[in-house]
Amino acid sequence: MSRSISSICSIKTDDMVSCIILLAGVTFLQVALGSLYSDPQCAPGRETIVHLFEWKWADIKAECERFLGPNGYCGVQISPPNENAVVTNPYRPWYERYQPVSYNLVTRSGDEEQFKDMVTTCNNAGVRIYVDTVINHMTGSFSGNGTGGSYFNGETCDFPGVPYGSQDCNGPDVCHTNDGSIHSYGDPVEVRNCRLLTLADLRLSKDYVRDKIAEFMNHLIDAGVAGFRVDAAKHMWPGDLEIIFGKLHNLNGEIFGSGKKPFIFQEVIDMGHEPITMSEYLGTGRVTNFKYGVKLADIFLRNSNQAKWLDSWGERWNMHKSNDVVVFLSNHDNQRGHGAGGRPITFYDPKQLKIATAFMLAHPYGFPRIMNSFHWNRQNDWEGPPHNSDMSIKDVLVNVDMTCGNGWVCEHRWRQIYNMVAFRNVVAGTSVTNFRCYGDQQISFSRGEKGFLVLVGDSSYLNQTIYTALPQGDYCDVISGNYINGTCTGTIVQVDASGHANFTLNGNSDDPVVSIHIGAKVGSPKKVTS
Repeated sequence: MSRSISSICSIKTDDMVSCIILLAGVTFLQVALGSLYSDPQCAPGRETIVHLFEWKWADIKAECERFLGPNGYCGVQISPPNENAVVTNPYRPWYERYQPVSYNLVTRSGDEEQFKDMVTTCNNAGVRIYVDTVINHMTGSFSGNGTGGSYFNGETCDFPGVPYGSQDCNGPDVCHTNDGSIHSYGDPVEVRNCRLLTLADLRLSKDYVRDKIAEFMNHLIDAGVAGFRVDAAKHMWPGDLEIIFGKLHNLNGEIFGSGKKPFIFQEVIDMGHEPITMSEYLGTGRVTNFKYGVKLADIFLRNSNQAKWLDSWGERWNMHKSNDVVVFLSNHDNQRGHGAGGRPITFYDPKQLKIATAFMLAHPYGFPRIMNSFHWNRQNDWEGPPHNSDMSIKDVLVNVDMTCGNGWVCEHRWRQIYNMVAFRNVVAGTSVTNFRCYGDQQISFSRGEKGFLVLVGDSSYLNQTIYTALPQGDYCDVISGNYINGTCTGTIVQVDASGHANFTLNGNSDDPVVSIHIGAKVGSPKKVTS
C-alpha cells in the first residue's frame, strides 16, 4: 500500500460486507507488522533508554563502558548521524542536525569510523544504539555545503551527495498550497505532501527515493545499530513507511540473534485534535506518546490534576497499549516549547523531574526514554550544544561526584534517576499492586513482591505504615542513597514479617520519594538488571 488505509473502503469496494472483511484483514496485517518492529532488542534484563542529545560518538562510546552498561541502561538514542547543513543564522543551532544534506556519516558528532567504533563498544557493554533518522525531508530552502562538504540547494531539491534532484521531492502535482508549504494540519494530504517549515519534502511514493532511504538505514543496521527513531513520521504516509521498512535487513545475528528486526519508534504528535493519529502508524512499529509527559506535568508540575488518579494510569487514560508506545517526560523539541500540550517537566524543574521520573520508571506502562540535556538560554530556543571556539562540540566532562560539566546536564547520571532505571529492571514482569492514596498527591504502590514506591507530589507531609508486599528485611532507599558493598549510603527501610514498613516523607524536601526493591536488599547481591 502506498497510501493511508483509512480510505481503503472508499477506494477498494462499495460493498459494506466486503469492506468489513477487508478492513479486518488490514487490521490484522497492521498488528503483525507492528510486532515485527516493536521489540526494543535490549540486552537481557534492561528496559530503559536515554537520549544523549548532540553528544559526540567518542563520548557516547566512553559513557556506555563507564556508566550506562554498569548501571543497567538498555540503550542510547543518538542524534542524526548523517551529513547535515551548516546553519549560520542563527549560528549552529541544534536543529541543523534535522536538515540532511546526504546520507554520508559525517557530522559534528564524528565520522563513520568513530560511529562504528561507538556502536561496537556500546554493544559489547550491553548497550544498544538507536539512530534518530530524518527521512521525510532534506534541508530548508537555502543552499550551501554540509558538514562533510557536500553541496546542496534545498530550494530546488538538489542534493548531489545522495544524489537527489528536483524529481525526487514532492511538487505542485501532490501539494496544492500556493507556496508548497504546510498551512493546515487539518488536511492530512497537505501535512504529508507539502514542505514542513520550508524543508524539501522527499517523494516517498517513488521507488528510487525509498531505495535510497532503505540503503541508508541498512548501512546503519549492518554497522550494528538496534533500531531507529523516525523523525516527523506524521508527515509521511504510513503505506510508504511500510514499504521502506519492508526493505530493511535483519539485525546483526551475532549481536541480537537470528531473524531479529530493528526496533522502530515513530514521532507522531497526536494530542487528539488533528485528523492524523498515532493509530495509523502502529503497523510500522511503536509511536511516541506525547500525552504521557503532558499528563504527568499536569500532576507534578502544574498541579492541575491529582496523583491519586494514577491508579488507572495507562490505557484507561485514553492512551494506547503499553507495547505500542515509547514514553517520556520531555524531548529535545518540547522542552524548547515546540510540539504540543504545554511546558513539560525538564531539568529546570529538578524536584518535579525526579518525582515524575521515579513514577515513570516504577510503573510498567510503555517503553521509557530518559532525556539528557545541555544547558541553554531559555530566551534562545535555537541554541546548539556546548561548543569550542571553532564550533566543534565540547567534550562531556565527568566530575568526581559523577555529575557532568562543560555545559552538559546529564540527567541520566542523577542518583534518583539511574537507581530507578535499576528498579525498573529488577521488577520487570510484575504488575502494579496495592495502589494506595493518602491525599490528592500522596500515593504508593508495589510491583509484585519485588519493588515498592511511595511519593508526595505536593507540599504535604506523610507518616504512614504501609504494606509493601516485599519480603522481610532491611532495604536501601535508592532515592536517598546507593547500595554499595552491602551497605546503604542513604535511608534504610525496615520491612517486617507481615510486609509492612513505616514511611515518613516531607513534600517540601528535595526528594519526597522513597523507593525500595529486592536488588538493593541488605545482605543480598546488588542487582541493576533482572
